[in-house]
Amino acid sequence: MVVEQEHAPVNGRKRPQRPRRTHREVADELRARIRTGRLQPGQRMPTQAQLAEEFEVERGAVRQALRILQSERLLTNVSKGSPATVAPDLLTALTGPGAPPMPTTVSLAPRIAEAFAAPHVEIDALCLTSVSLTLAIGESLRQVHEGRRKPAKIDVRVLLPSRHIDLAFPVAVAGRGAGGEAGRRADDPVHERWLAMRNAQGRVLRHNLLSLRATHGIDVRVSFRALPFTPPVKLYVLNGTEALFAYYTLGRREQEIDHEPTEMYDAEGIRSTLFAFGQGGGLRDGVFVKQSRLWFDALWETISSELLLTA
Repeated sequence: MVVEQEHAPVNGRKRPQRPRRTHREVADELRARIRTGRLQPGQRMPTQAQLAEEFEVERGAVRQALRILQSERLLTNVSKGSPATVAPDLLTALTGPGAPPMPTTVSLAPRIAEAFAAPHVEIDALCLTSVSLTLAIGESLRQVHEGRRKPAKIDVRVLLPSRHIDLAFPVAVAGRGAGGEAGRRADDPVHERWLAMRNAQGRVLRHNLLSLRATHGIDVRVSFRALPFTPPVKLYVLNGTEALFAYYTLGRREQEIDHEPTEMYDAEGIRSTLFAFGQGGGLRDGVFVKQSRLWFDALWETISSELLLTA
């Protein structure tokens, strides 16, 4: 029997086997490098052999990852023989009218960056925690600090679920349906974990945006309001001309809360596929953008309530 070298016993002990990355995890890492500028438009990628060595995976996994990025129009010239190339028209691939639907982590940041090119930036967001928005807006803030974006005014409105409702998700599998309409238990750890994340992300978003007042003299307003329901979708309306829409797809997963493994139904919003509709994309796209903004305004002005991002 042959023992693989990396797992051979040392002093009578076996080295722990490192979990092998999947091709999707490799694609996620390379996509992040492209989106953040570590890999520039037109730049040649490392060879498949180099990537396989770096990520400690088989070349087949690397090829699958590269094909995913090619389908998203982030790479060109993906083949067995030569290194792939980062798409030269990367901005068009990420934000153009022909851009395919992609995960929120990929497409939201460059679209917000485009919105920040306007003198008056308007962002309306309806979501579960604002994690995706906080992450995505970071690139635009960096561009402002570097002098590449110079908006005069920024208005951000965010609709989030109220802390006082029984969330449809995230929710513990064991407790789902146990309370019926009687109300959420005050010591529900899943709810408290969601609430802490909602408040923390909202505070970070507000702080980062309002800091532009002092550093760049930009007129900034950031407002939050609470919804009496759990949104089954996330929506971002940018400058009233583009609407980005994604479904929260639920799954069952285990999460450690207060050092206890907890099975819950939850959605990974940052991986939700984001569909983009722009006013320049045709009649149906234009109507969708208009109706999305009207829908958001109606929620903001009617059934939403004051939201305080307190601990």
